[in-house]
Parts: sequence; structure tokens; C-alpha cells
Amino acid sequence: MKFLSIFWLLWSVFGMFSCTPEPKGKYLFILSGQSNMAGLLPEESFTPAIEAQFGKDNVIIVKDAHGGQPIRRWYKDWKPAQGNEPKAHPDLYDSLWIKIRKAIRQEKIVSATFIWMQGERDAREQHGAVYEKSLIGLYDQLAGDLGRKDLNFVIGRLSDFDMENTTYPHWTRIRKIQVKVGESSPRFGWIDTDDLNDGYNRKGKKITNDLHMSQEGYVEMGNRFAKQAILLIQDE
Repeated sequence: MKFLSIFWLLWSVFGMFSCTPEPKGKYLFILSGQSNMAGLLPEESFTPAIEAQFGKDNVIIVKDAHGGQPIRRWYKDWKPAQGNEPKAHPDLYDSLWIKIRKAIRQEKIVSATFIWMQGERDAREQHGAVYEKSLIGLYDQLAGDLGRKDLNFVIGRLSDFDMENTTYPHWTRIRKIQVKVGESSPRFGWIDTDDLNDGYNRKGKKITNDLHMSQEGYVEMGNRFAKQAILLIQDE
């Protein structure tokens, strides 16, 4: 009887594990944009939060960001409001796409989320008139290349750096567009960064309402991106 009891105990334990369903695929997260995305280190907060939610082995994170760049370096059909200059030069999208393809090769992707932190350059160059079309166009471009109609989209809104539009004439205009787009679809969302650019930067310099986030600000930004992404995925 004792032997049978041990047998059934072992059978129930191993049977329980063998019946646990295998993950259906991977959760893909694509992070891109200009300097404030470049300054975000996923391993500080974003990746741990995402892995805690979905499991380390179930997550693919791709990041490719470059400081000081306009959206026309990503969006292939970008055009200015007037004239023919400047022109679209989507080389940064090409480099991002190469990374994505390599990361997802031979992987089954069950969910994909695009996280975007950019707009400073377009605000400075006064391209607010075409930013909404460009932002949605970039999303559609990536969704098409991924072959997904269910791509999630999280936008980081520009901070409160230049609310008077003195140095970056279209600063508040871009901010409003980012919120508008972020609230235009159940698959879209946005995060607030107004409180993330005060304190000390990564070089130890004290900053207030800076163009870039503080060291702690980048950590919190990663947390907010992760939280918003998780909310969108849970609503799928």
C-alpha cells in the first residue's frame, strides 16, 4: 500500500506538469524613436516588468533608436506640408526592420507591440502639419511588414520641456497629436513623461524640465511603457 501511495503521488505530480499547456508563441516588443528612446535602457525596468508578466522565455524585445532624428527617417511615404524638401529617407526603418526580422526568424509571434518615443526633431523643424499622418502611416507600415492587423501601439508623449514653443515651435502641437493618435484606437495608448525630466541625468548633472529624461526618469519611463503595453495585450 505504501508503494502504491508513492506511485500515485509521483504520477499526479508529473502528470500535472505534463498537462501544462506549452506557450503558444512569443510576445514581440519593438522600441524605436530618437534620443529619449535611445536613453532608455530596457534592462533597467522595461524588460524585467515584461518578463515578469509573460515569462522570460516568451518575450522578444527589439530596440533601435537614434538621437536627433525626424520621423521621415522611418516613414517611407513622408512628405512636407509644402514643396518637395526635405525628402523621406527611411534608412532607420530599414535598420530597425533588419533587427526585427532576425529576432523573429522561425518564431511564432502571438502578440506584437510597437513602442515609439519621438517627435522632438519634427517639433523643432515645424512639421506638425504632417506629423499625425506620418505617425499613423509609420504604424501602418510596420503592421503591414509584420503581416499583423492586431499590432499594438504605445506612444511616449513629448515632455513639458518647451510648453511655450520658443525653441521648438511645434512642441505643444506634436504633443496634442500624440495624445490624439494614442486615444484613437483600442489598440493604441500613450504615456505621460512630464514628470520624468527633473532630477539628475546619467552624468550626475541636475536638470529641470530638460529635453531629456533624468536617470530615474528613464527607469520610470520603461515602467510606464511596460504597464501600458501589458494593458493593451490583456485587452486583446
